[in-house]
Amino acid sequence: MTKSANTMWGGRFAAGPDAIMQAINASIGYDRRLAPQDIAGSRAHAAMLAACGIITDSDAAAIREGLLTVLSEIETGDFPFSTALEDIHMNVEARLRDLIGEPAGRLHTARSRNDQVAVDFRLWVRDQCDQADAALAALQSALLGQAEAGADWVMPGFTHLQTAQPVTWGHHMLAYVEMIARDRSRFADARKRMNTSPLGAAALAGTSFPIDRQMTADALGFDRPMSNSLDAVADRDFALDYLASASICAMHLSRLAEELVIWSSAQFRFVKMSDKWSTGSSIMPQKRNPDAAELIRAKIGRIFGANVALMTVMKGLPLTYSKDMQEDKEQTFDAADNLMLALAAMTGMVTDMTAQRDNLKAAAAGGFSTATDLADWLVRELGLPFREAHHVTGSLVAMAEGKGCDLPDLTLDDMRSVHDGIRTDVFDVLGVENSVASRTSFGGTAPSGVRAQVAHWKEVLK
Repeated sequence: MTKSANTMWGGRFAAGPDAIMQAINASIGYDRRLAPQDIAGSRAHAAMLAACGIITDSDAAAIREGLLTVLSEIETGDFPFSTALEDIHMNVEARLRDLIGEPAGRLHTARSRNDQVAVDFRLWVRDQCDQADAALAALQSALLGQAEAGADWVMPGFTHLQTAQPVTWGHHMLAYVEMIARDRSRFADARKRMNTSPLGAAALAGTSFPIDRQMTADALGFDRPMSNSLDAVADRDFALDYLASASICAMHLSRLAEELVIWSSAQFRFVKMSDKWSTGSSIMPQKRNPDAAELIRAKIGRIFGANVALMTVMKGLPLTYSKDMQEDKEQTFDAADNLMLALAAMTGMVTDMTAQRDNLKAAAAGGFSTATDLADWLVRELGLPFREAHHVTGSLVAMAEGKGCDLPDLTLDDMRSVHDGIRTDVFDVLGVENSVASRTSFGGTAPSGVRAQVAHWKEVLK
């Protein structure tokens, strides 16, 4: 390769990189996604340079119009991307020079690729926080629809995947609404923290030109410029904040996906997935596979991996910029793509799935799910200490197991053989509907509480 292959490097180098160096050094294959942000940053920078008298108004106007042409070419697929030009910044600047000539060379006054990539990537990640929030709100709405429809549908609640106590379908759906609310708050926190501008930090030390960094910050929607030029070009915490938030969100999606896989199985039959989100088997005609849920569950690993990968890249870097940091984007792009895909698929599945109310109720009534209600009744009605009530209830559960029946199927004489104070009204608490209706403490599963929370979240999500 001749030295003219990349004139952006200037006169320092007598020869260009060979093919291997070019392959490892170039990032245009993936950082072309930053084109809208790169052009927005350059337009803001050029306008500021003109306002500060560093370049002329006519040069700024030529740069502005030229950049709009470049953006149009990129959006229509007509832009001639070049690997020899390494990255999106040099590709845009080279094309700008082709279009407007000499004024293009003045655009890079008082900035470096270091602060340029920092602002581009920060703008892109900020956009991803906004997109994640919108997608999470849509998923909350889908879950809320399920919760409202099944506010009083009884189902088993589980610990250790063993039947524990009856709960309502609506209550279970609202648990995920709450989780996702925390996810949204994490993305909002990350966005707020990253909303400072590195533009104007230049290579690492700032610039001697009389620039106005608040002007460019305002133009790009940042709260303020970053206060330390070294930190401005060295920081990738904003991407790590996003990936950490995405990882926790992905974990929540994986938990819900796991439940949908279990619930849609022939052994549970709690939900029926729509044909849109299921596939058949190439050999077994009876199969209805929850492939979308399984793929969500698997894709989460890529998001976790991106988080670990970027932390690993950054952990040993001295201030300020090192080429290692070029590895920040590809992982983050992949994680963001997979998070948005998983959110869209999960929203579709939740919207379209059908809860099998009769199966939920039948399962809720099994597994001695009202044992805790019996123990509470012994405490409340007979004044037993809870530990003694727990022991009496355990003995009655053992008796029912031995008889091959559930607690409500025991006779009063059976119960009195364990504790002679038990009365007929004990059977009132052994029905699953009565059980869930009694859980009226704030945050409990009672249908009245579920409906109150549904009303609350509908107001929040307006």
